[in-house]
Amino acid sequence: MRIYKEERLAELYCNKCGKQIKVENEIIKEGSFSVDYRWDYFSNKDGRRHKFDLCENCYDEIVKSFKRPIEDEEYMELL
Repeated sequence: MRIYKEERLAELYCNKCGKQIKVENEIIKEGSFSVDYRWDYFSNKDGRRHKFDLCENCYDEIVKSFKRPIEDEEYMELL
């Protein structure tokens, strides 16, 4: 969950566990996973937009529960 003050990112919380994720000068300073998804046709959520954030620990916990593993590959360029 993102909290903005004067249209600037001020605080960030994990939607699953509630942990505050470190933010300095609008820059997220620790591992987090953000989702901004717009549901479309053929779902029960047509026209809905879901946004949430997870801390790295909650992300890892959720991914471990998957029946099929995620695709995980290394890349060199970090922007």
